[in-house]
Amino acid sequence: MINPSVFKAYDVRGLYPSEITEEVFYQLGRAFVAYLGPGKYAVTRDMRVSSPSLTKAFIDGAVKQGGTIIDYGMLGTDQMYFAVAADDLDGGAQVTASHNPGQYNGCKMVRKEAFPLSGDAGIKEMKEMILAGSIPAPPASPGTVEQRQVLDRYVEHVMSFVDERAIKPCNVVLDAGSGVAGIVAPPLFDRLPCKTTRLCFEVDGTFPNHEANPLIEENRRDITAEVVNQKADIGIAWDGDADRCFFLDGTGEFIAGDFVTALLAENILLKHPGETIIYDVRASYAVKDVVARYGGKALMNRVGHAFIKRRMREENGIFGGEVTGHYYFRDNFYADNGFIPALMILELMSKKNLSLRDLLKPLREKYFISGEINTTVASMDVAATKIAELRTRYADGNPYDLDGVSAEYPDWHFNVRQSNTEPLLRLNLEGLTPEIMEKRRDELLDLIRG
Repeated sequence: MINPSVFKAYDVRGLYPSEITEEVFYQLGRAFVAYLGPGKYAVTRDMRVSSPSLTKAFIDGAVKQGGTIIDYGMLGTDQMYFAVAADDLDGGAQVTASHNPGQYNGCKMVRKEAFPLSGDAGIKEMKEMILAGSIPAPPASPGTVEQRQVLDRYVEHVMSFVDERAIKPCNVVLDAGSGVAGIVAPPLFDRLPCKTTRLCFEVDGTFPNHEANPLIEENRRDITAEVVNQKADIGIAWDGDADRCFFLDGTGEFIAGDFVTALLAENILLKHPGETIIYDVRASYAVKDVVARYGGKALMNRVGHAFIKRRMREENGIFGGEVTGHYYFRDNFYADNGFIPALMILELMSKKNLSLRDLLKPLREKYFISGEINTTVASMDVAATKIAELRTRYADGNPYDLDGVSAEYPDWHFNVRQSNTEPLLRLNLEGLTPEIMEKRRDELLDLIRG
């Protein structure tokens, strides 16, 4: 019996082998091709111990259903996106559980031009086919499989986003988290004049050092200590499938994703004035203020990669950023990427001749953010009720419902939204002083948890 809960808002994901099995992935491969139709599809996989057998099962199902599969081997999600778009394929699948611990696995899927399948479009239909046993009968002739390489072309593509010669020598600590960044980062950083210290670059799906989720503080212990020890200029860490990167300044302090979004927007607008930048509803005012300062147009959007990518296409946005470390680029087929931001931050430091800490100083002195604070509630219904209560309580803050509930006051603003998959409420809040931020944060948490 397949657990319906493995079908998430943006991917298929669960515990292996209790929820995610080879049989589930065989059916998923069939449903994927049945949904998108006969065509050519990229398949890549991460380094998890279960990924080879799950990938084989997915490919077997896709081929049975008549799909032509191009197997690009062990790579990150970014490289799957690139392969689909650059090789003009009809879609693609990455076998990965992203930042989750080693006992999890899953699959991220896209259609043509690397546009994501989601719970609203694609994953829902595949789930229904699989659970009802109603996948259409396969064609008389199965599809085929071929192997192909894409990494060298991908490296050239990523390098095209920066002026390689502008990047000055600096001291960089990198942490691949035993994930696929250990494959992708070396050919990129070998071309730069930077001194690099490389942690956890041996690809290992048992995660012998720490989990590949840099958002959790304990997973940053190694890189933080090494940045301080080396007196490095910057630390850069990736999650398991390397579609997100995270930054530390020279003191080892972790940098919020909305501040990174602001810096990346600055870099882009210096080269491309007047362009449109998309940012998510949780973000610091730093983003829209920096975009305005550099002559761009900032548009707030609902959280989630399917929504950001769609809005970027609609508005011809050059760049989009989410506070969770997803950064999207028009010239990267509107997809997110974990390596372009790393090079762009190094380029901005070089061009301004400032350390990362100095680049961030004006933001840190003006914007005081809570970061995302999660609260578990009794049920999804309770979460919805709490959001309705907050809308009433803060009616004088012109509340809006773009994603959950948000309200804005002259000296602070907040967003509270519900998780797509579990009874969780997520609070993001910003104040013009640390005292205002802390007071309002505690006030909101009391209401949420009361």
